[in-house]
Amino acid sequence: MPDPTPWHPALNQHDLLTTDDAALTEAADDFGRTTTPARPLAVARPTSADDISAILRFATKHDLLMVPQAERHSTAGQAQAPNGIALDMRGLNTIHDITDDRVVVDAGARWSQILDATLPLGAAPPVLTDYLDLSVGGTLSVGGISGATHQHGLQTDNVLELDAVTPDGTRVTCSPTLNPDLFNALRGGKGRHGVIVRATLRLIPAHSHARWFRLRYDHLATFLADQRTLMTEGRFHHLEGQAKPQANGTWTYCIDGVAYFTQPDAPAENRLLTGLADNRDALEANDLTYHGFQNRLADDVALLRTLGPWQHPHPWLNLFLPDHAAEQTLAEILSALGPQDIGESGVVIIYPVPRARISTPQVRLPATPTAFLFSILRAAPPDDPIALRRMLEDNRTLQQQVMSTGGTVYLGEPDR
Repeated sequence: MPDPTPWHPALNQHDLLTTDDAALTEAADDFGRTTTPARPLAVARPTSADDISAILRFATKHDLLMVPQAERHSTAGQAQAPNGIALDMRGLNTIHDITDDRVVVDAGARWSQILDATLPLGAAPPVLTDYLDLSVGGTLSVGGISGATHQHGLQTDNVLELDAVTPDGTRVTCSPTLNPDLFNALRGGKGRHGVIVRATLRLIPAHSHARWFRLRYDHLATFLADQRTLMTEGRFHHLEGQAKPQANGTWTYCIDGVAYFTQPDAPAENRLLTGLADNRDALEANDLTYHGFQNRLADDVALLRTLGPWQHPHPWLNLFLPDHAAEQTLAEILSALGPQDIGESGVVIIYPVPRARISTPQVRLPATPTAFLFSILRAAPPDDPIALRRMLEDNRTLQQQVMSTGGTVYLGEPDR
């Protein structure tokens, strides 16, 4: 069967581009697998900023869509370049300079690489994504949120400087004081204003260990109230929460609070847990190394890859709820959801974010002092387009419901 992707005569004139079938097939897909694979005309594999400048000038001259991608962990086709050029950033993955308070890295480097390089020096980025094998450029293009955001903001709020290539092929360095408009447009800008090539990231001192408390709740209101308390008082370095569906149609909740420490010191458990209304008899507490906690998803992901669910469709939804509407909205949404609606390996995440900690202009938040991240990380069954379509339609309905309360979308469908 002939390739349905139209051929572009100028492609063969550019030695940075490949039209190899395997490369096109790989670039056409993403982690979400919620859209039809969209093959690009070509894949570019730059190894320098000059390469990226040349590719962008070529794409502009020939009116071709150009989309950067690395780990392709997008969930709605954001990394696809249909009938355009997929810019594979994985060849730009060098970690350049590390000092006490900053590290300079290429955009294709993964956060796991950065942590491996900085931790032996006693430092780490203040905000790390739950899954570390994402690229720096990828998360900086959307924001980068985690359980450390209640103390340190988004990953984009911890960027000191960016080197980028603008759509016309111009190389530019920007920061809060140098070309600040471009700096603000690139962070969380979803790649619309240029390609991030290199980033200077803030580092903070890292502890050696982490004590991970899991607090359990039967009631949504109590769960949310304790999360607000923990966020406001800053008791934990890392604060997240989950909602878990039960077989009888109800939901239970848990707060994951993590305190970092360096032996022989240890966290003051009484101070961390006093006044909370959790089911104390169900409390779990575990000590891990700092690296072990930050890389806690590695084994789960390896298992999902082996068993297959990692390759299944992931119709994820990530929203911000305004605090005043959080309890009612969550109660309404969760009452209509069950295990079959999120999938066997699906997860529902809920945790508070103080608006004052986030300064990235491109990331929209509700106009309330506190917002709640609400993520339904669904896992659709393979080879069941009806189930996938139902989940996607439900996501759109929920998105409209949340936006009607003053909520916002953190990660949505791509802007084309």
